[in-house]
Formats: sequence, C-alpha cells, structure tokens
Amino acid sequence: MKATIEGGCGCGAVRYVLALDRLPPTYACHCRDCQTWSGSAFNQVALLPEALLTVSGPVALCEVTGPSGRVSRQRVCGVCHTRLYSTNSARPGLVGLRAGTLDRSDALDVVAHIWVKRKQPWITIPDGVPAWPESAPPEQFAHALARR
Repeated sequence: MKATIEGGCGCGAVRYVLALDRLPPTYACHCRDCQTWSGSAFNQVALLPEALLTVSGPVALCEVTGPSGRVSRQRVCGVCHTRLYSTNSARPGLVGLRAGTLDRSDALDVVAHIWVKRKQPWITIPDGVPAWPESAPPEQFAHALARR
C-alpha cells in the first residue's frame, strides 16, 4: 500500500489525501496578490500533479481571470472558507496546494522563493535557497523544486 499525506481545512469539513510517500517541497511566493490572498507575508505552496490529490467535503470554487487572460481557480472550504488549493490555465494538470493546510505543515521545507522584490523587509531568505526578484524561469524553478 502506498503511503499518503493528509490535510484539510480549519473546521475539518474538507479533508484531502495526497498519494505521496513524503512531504512535498514547497516554495514561497512574496507577490502582492499572494500576500493579499493569504492575509500574510507570503503564500507557501506545494506544486503537484493534480492526479495525486483526492478531496472530500464541501469545496467552493472562486475563479479569477488575470490581466493576461489566464484563469486561476481557487478552491476553498465551503464552510470555513480556508483556501486549500488552486489550478491555473497556465499550468494544466498541476495544483498549487496551500502548504499550511497539510497536517504536518510544521515539517515542510521551503526550497525556493519567488517575487522577492515584494517580500516584507523583515524576512530573511537563507543562504543557498534559490530566490528570484519576480517569477522564476520555468526550468530553473523546476530544478529548485526537484532539489531536496
């Protein structure tokens, strides 16, 4: 039997399972949109194949079309409105899982930082962790997420 990683919303109405043997690497996005959406200094995300995620419970959908025409589909708990994950037309087949919703979020590693030109001044990025002023070049970003 394959091991799984679990998580869910704040009220417990929505639970999910990831078909993974270990916690996924995560990245921090410091852009203003992520600061606003998360209500915090950055958004910590695990970028994963959508097929690895199984969700149960009342999930609500919020669609946002950006200036580029790309559609972001945010999934939140239909009861407590905890943001759980999103998909984006720019990266079909992938989900951006909100890392703080994992049951073991305290054991996660942040392996990359993007949009650091917008980061809060009190945040220090550790030496050796890749960081980009804006979005990372796709190949470099994939390489950073594959490192562990």
